[in-house]
Amino acid sequence: MPDQVIGFVGLGRMGGPMAGRLLDAGYSLSVYDTQSEAAKPLAARGAHLAKSPADVASSADIVLASLPTPDIVKAVALGPQGIIEGTRANILVDLSTTGPGAAKIIADGLKTKNITLVDAPVSGGIRGAVGGTLAVMVSCPKATFETVQPILKNFGKLFYTGEKPGLAQTAKLANNLMAAAAVVITSEAVAMGVKGGLDARVLIDIINASSGRNSASEDKFPRAVLPGTFDFGFTTGLSYKDVRLCIDEAEAMGVPMVCGAVVRQMLAITNAKYGASSDFTSIAKVLEEWAGVEMRG
Repeated sequence: MPDQVIGFVGLGRMGGPMAGRLLDAGYSLSVYDTQSEAAKPLAARGAHLAKSPADVASSADIVLASLPTPDIVKAVALGPQGIIEGTRANILVDLSTTGPGAAKIIADGLKTKNITLVDAPVSGGIRGAVGGTLAVMVSCPKATFETVQPILKNFGKLFYTGEKPGLAQTAKLANNLMAAAAVVITSEAVAMGVKGGLDARVLIDIINASSGRNSASEDKFPRAVLPGTFDFGFTTGLSYKDVRLCIDEAEAMGVPMVCGAVVRQMLAITNAKYGASSDFTSIAKVLEEWAGVEMRG
């Protein structure tokens, strides 16, 4: 119900637009980010500026968080001045990608203060966050899902995965591994095509009309590689983090990740060469350098 007060911690490139959509929907917001500048656009629209995650959880009924790494999420949820020290909220919706192991730790920690974790990682990038077209994967008790569903619907399409903490994280890591793998394999194929004399755009058009089409050929290459902008909107550092998490979790489950390990190595190289803040489509730049071509067209 829009008369609820919603808390939002983490107002970066994903969190900021999502928080803005809640204001659009008529919710009252209490917000916090370590970078105070990130909160100013929301404050200008009437959001309450909190002093800490604990302050957010003392002024809101439900708190949402969108944060970059598992360690930061754990600190915000369970650390000093964290959500666990709030006096009002009894639900934390984590929109971050932490992996199932961290989700279980956070859920168990919050349970000691009768706070329920809603594990709700999102996929769809900045464009999806702005437009409300994200895929939102959710795991939590069914009754809690009914409570948060009207809020989360403002972000996109919901996929309820079950009650066990971490199920949604497993789904998210599987998706992000495949997204990165698509960039790697498409980069290799297009680099070969250009080296052999094909126009990169013509080859991408052929792939997209054929059995090789994938998320990189259909979206990331036309938007960020063929124009040479490399600005799709997802950083190499975050993609590398997600793929590392995926491989680690899979190995802990006894699931071999042979192709996944190669994708991780390609991201490690891209991260070392272009930095964590580069766009993850910079994977294609690595292939351009190795092949001695430019994939434009």
